[in-house]
Amino acid sequence: QVQLVESGGGLVQAGGSLRISCAASPRTSSEYLMGWFRQAPGKEREFVASIVGNGERTDYGDSLKGRFTISRESDRRTVALRMDSLIPEDTAVYYCAAGSISQNEAEYASWGQGTQVTVSS
Repeated sequence: QVQLVESGGGLVQAGGSLRISCAASPRTSSEYLMGWFRQAPGKEREFVASIVGNGERTDYGDSLKGRFTISRESDRRTVALRMDSLIPEDTAVYYCAAGSISQNEAEYASWGQGTQVTVSS
């Protein structure tokens, strides 16, 4: 089973940008399909973005396209999520997942531990 490790979370002011990453090991076919979800306090986990391969196909959650960009690094094991024009409502634990590009979290086989992103007003 692939292991996923997120990094890059932290505190940022509203209007700012943040980039978080997810490294997968070992390399397996499941890392070809990866996604990001987030969960804010008291809310259900929400689909953020997903990617096929090196970006042949990407998908974004409603209202996030245009502010968030998912990409794969040159090492092919790492998927990044760049978040621009952040708002306090983006505050959540962000989780990396592998094995699907669905917006349904149940279709993902592997999950990371999550990284906290906090946007201050």
